Amino acid sequence: MDTKTADSAYRVLARKYRPQNFDDLVGQEPMVRTLTNAFETGRIAQAWMLTGVRGVGKTTTARILARALNYKTAEIDKPTIDLSIPGEHCQAIMEGRHVDVIEMDAASHTGIDDIREIIEQVRYRPVSARYKVYIIDEVHMLSNQAFNGLLKTLEEPPPHVKFIFATTEIRKVPITVLSRCQRFDLRRIDANMLTGLLRKIADKESINVDAASLAMIARAGEGSARDSLSIFDQAIAHGAGNVDAETVRSMLGLADRARIIDLFEMLMRGDVASALREFRAQYDVGADPSVVLSDLADFNHLVTRIRFTPDVADDISLSEDERVRGKDYADKLSIRVLSRTWQMLLKGIAEVDASNRPVQAAEMLLIRLAHAADLPTLDEALKSLENGALSSAQSSQNGGPRPGNGGGSTMSRSSAPADAVAPGRASVTSGGGATMRLVEQSPQPEPAVSVQAIVEEQAPAVPLNSVADIVALADKQRNMQFKIMVKNYVRLVSIKPGRLEINLTDDAPKTLLTELSQKLSEWTGMRWMVSLSREQGGQTIQESETSRRDSMLSDARADPDVAAILSRFPGAKIINVKIATPAGQSGDPETMDGAIPGDDTLAPVEEDDD
Repeated sequence: MDTKTADSAYRVLARKYRPQNFDDLVGQEPMVRTLTNAFETGRIAQAWMLTGVRGVGKTTTARILARALNYKTAEIDKPTIDLSIPGEHCQAIMEGRHVDVIEMDAASHTGIDDIREIIEQVRYRPVSARYKVYIIDEVHMLSNQAFNGLLKTLEEPPPHVKFIFATTEIRKVPITVLSRCQRFDLRRIDANMLTGLLRKIADKESINVDAASLAMIARAGEGSARDSLSIFDQAIAHGAGNVDAETVRSMLGLADRARIIDLFEMLMRGDVASALREFRAQYDVGADPSVVLSDLADFNHLVTRIRFTPDVADDISLSEDERVRGKDYADKLSIRVLSRTWQMLLKGIAEVDASNRPVQAAEMLLIRLAHAADLPTLDEALKSLENGALSSAQSSQNGGPRPGNGGGSTMSRSSAPADAVAPGRASVTSGGGATMRLVEQSPQPEPAVSVQAIVEEQAPAVPLNSVADIVALADKQRNMQFKIMVKNYVRLVSIKPGRLEINLTDDAPKTLLTELSQKLSEWTGMRWMVSLSREQGGQTIQESETSRRDSMLSDARADPDVAAILSRFPGAKIINVKIATPAGQSGDPETMDGAIPGDDTLAPVEEDDD
């Protein structure tokens, strides 16, 4: 195939290698299979809706479909998917110049007048082809009036008319239009398929190109064949016909994938100085700061995927460094660290893109990443506090502090636990380690004293064993608002000295957890950790009192004496129930809203005579 046409004008690769039949379409096998079965059984639809991202082949598929509908040779005169032999109308249709295949760009023909012209023309039969085919590209750009005007014709078109719509914004197409079409979602083309397509075209064009370059171009194409071919065309021109990895990397402003992985390792190791030097080195050779960070995020995502689906590492579009080192990091880094890094990169990339000083913004993000890599996760921080409490208790039992721990329970850089190492040191944890650790840890001895025992020794000055105790404490402190919130919203799951697990009702204030922790710590003289549990927990005090009240009212109505009184005085109703104080005990009878004694003897019933 010649590179130039008859008039010596160069044809870009995206046009030169545009698919001519269904066999040439890459990555759209489900759609091709559906159309093949429909054509073979004669179940040909009246309208199709093709949707997908740019460059996946929507307009090309529409032309091939129009060609299949109007296929005619000396031997075959019917719609068919087999287009291996060019038919009578094929070339004109594929070049967009057939009189019976009308292509319209809805972006420049958005009004009702344009659609009215189509409605008036559909009544006339095709000039030479079997079907008159209307291809409307970017159909979502039509106005509401235009869509409404098209509905009736689209639902009951003449037998000689077919409609093919293409759009990148399927959500903007009215459902009334979608319901009258067969919809095909053209998928992003897999990077492996794009790499294979680029290799075939390079061989046909006699272009020397290495596998790494093709992988970078396919990745930059983001699933679009047209974008990939356009980038490949640019790379050929940039390298004067010889495409290598350095040429593509320089053209796209990319960093070397191996250097990106080196930078990733420096960040996970907490080595700020080396990370900043490496970033500057990549920037000096032309790498864009935003692209470097995006590549870091891509590799972080790749490592996370490999951790759950190891087969991802077999993707041929990946470099050898990505494949081997990605597997290595997937085994060494915890999901908590990978997730935290991803969130920081995602937010930081947006900051760099919006900043008028992208280099400085990127460096500040790298510093945050390296600093966070050396910080323990929440689980590790809690574990270190418990270990500190254990060490303090053990040293007290042995008559003094142990060397190295300072005798305290406060976590700091100098007294961090074994699984929160200092910067520059590398080791590995499987349960959420904060740094990437390349040295195996020595096993920690089992503590001689349990954490539970130590916590129990640190009992609060005011013992709390139930939500009722918390309510009583709030009442003692004369904080009525807090007391009402605890009664109405708190469902107890478990309570231990210093730890409270609860569930909240749906209408509970968002600040209640924080207030609980602050108030309990203030009123009891010890630190309380209040956490929200997924377990249902028990009833709130208000729910319990309401349930008890309903039960006592029901029991009162069932009492024969009460029933007799109610029947004797029509309109009377029970408004309260009081528990009689058992003989030998002092105190006033308690109502339903108070604590209920074990004796359920009913007190006299108050009546409200209407």
